[in-house]
Amino acid sequence: DGASIVKACRWIGAKSQPKERIAGWDLFVFEMDKWAQKGGTVMFVGSSQHVLELIEQRVATEYPRLKVVTYSPPYKKEFSEEENLAIVKAIHAAEPDLLWIGMTAPKQEKWVYSHWEQLDIHCHVGTIGAVFDFFAGTVSRAPIWWQERGLEWLYRLLKDPKRMWRRYMIGNVLFLWNIMKERWTS
Repeated sequence: DGASIVKACRWIGAKSQPKERIAGWDLFVFEMDKWAQKGGTVMFVGSSQHVLELIEQRVATEYPRLKVVTYSPPYKKEFSEEENLAIVKAIHAAEPDLLWIGMTAPKQEKWVYSHWEQLDIHCHVGTIGAVFDFFAGTVSRAPIWWQERGLEWLYRLLKDPKRMWRRYMIGNVLFLWNIMKERWTS
């Protein structure tokens, strides 16, 4: 939910200090509202076909000036070279003004990083996996109390431990370890 990044930057004395956390949902709403005024093409890459259809319906209702393009890649840990090429081609064909990638973290961030040079696009790209489900209405966001305290991650872990434990239990420990190393060496 971005809270750990803000706290870590303060703790290690980073040169660039974020003023506040920016959750994926907040970024999503900000960008969608901005593009809804201009009009344009928004593309959603990731998730299931069912979730993407729900997203298309909601965008049509809430953001009628936006054209929606979706692409549902296969569910697997890693894509083949052909599957990666198909995703890149779909993005090029859509010519999006706004591109949302929702393949779960950190897969989505790694995918964008690995394919950035192939993506000959000039638009905002956001990696916002869970936001696809929030916007589609298939999963609800943490209550405000949890969000305000930077505990959205804990709420998600408690709601879906089977799926989220590895990301948060292992990922958070690695994150803390890297932050402590950074603080000790700087």
